[in-house]
Amino acid sequence: MATLSLLTPLAAQATLTAQPTLAAHATLATRSNGLQPAGTYIVDQWGLLVALAMILVAAAISWALRLEVSKSLLFSAARAALQLLAMALIIQWVIQQNNVIIVFSLVALMIVGGVQITISRAKGIPHGMALPVFLTLLITTLLIMGILVEAVIRPRPWYSPQVVIPITGMILGNTVSATAVAMSRFYESMRSRADEIDMMLALGATPWESSRTSVLSAIRLGMLPTVATLASSGLVLIPGMMAGQVIAGLDPRGAAAYQLVILYALASLTLTSASLILLLIYKTSFTSRDQYSPVTSDSRVSVFGNLKPRS
Repeated sequence: MATLSLLTPLAAQATLTAQPTLAAHATLATRSNGLQPAGTYIVDQWGLLVALAMILVAAAISWALRLEVSKSLLFSAARAALQLLAMALIIQWVIQQNNVIIVFSLVALMIVGGVQITISRAKGIPHGMALPVFLTLLITTLLIMGILVEAVIRPRPWYSPQVVIPITGMILGNTVSATAVAMSRFYESMRSRADEIDMMLALGATPWESSRTSVLSAIRLGMLPTVATLASSGLVLIPGMMAGQVIAGLDPRGAAAYQLVILYALASLTLTSASLILLLIYKTSFTSRDQYSPVTSDSRVSVFGNLKPRS
């Protein structure tokens, strides 16, 4: 159907760090929407070599300026190439199988991978964050994906891998970033407000009342990039999903509609994921007696139990 065909070019995007990119133009656009595609432009081996040369030039400049990022840049570029190639082959096989168990097994693996990436990106967080991060990614991914798939796109079958996997990749990519930023900012803010928090607790405030300022600050910081993207889309920025569909020969109006749906969903996703993770972890900065105890990267906490008092 038309809605399914519009997302077909995006199947190659479902990586753990999935962001809407121009990879969509590598797949031929279907004609079931009644429009004659304007043409499809395939990236061949020479195009990939040119792109590789750009990375090598950037690494050389980094080395010459002693920025100390050349090795990490080359490693990340190689890792991205391997991950995208592997994911493309996996997605191709999953689409051919068209089996609901296989589709959601891949979704589960992506979520588990997202947990590891989130924890590695967040700075200054304690040990024991895997469970709250997993719950956050699981709940927000299934919630937003369910709304988009069932209420907006409505593919048949409902578990269509050509829709579910790319959507999951885009959702996870943004959820990982929002969750990591929220956790990092929250614990940093709590440490900087230690005296204020102690005073509020001494005056009878609850852990939530004393940590509320840090929670709101973390959510606000996580929302800033999303708000900026919404404000600049269409005027300054043509997002990757819309650009990929247009290059693939689809109707620009239809591509804009799909991009708008994704942008709105990701804005809601950012707020939901940041709020959920902070509700799960804010009490980890307090002991079982509701005393504030600064949390560092060396601390070990449990989302279902308060931080133990320091000896």
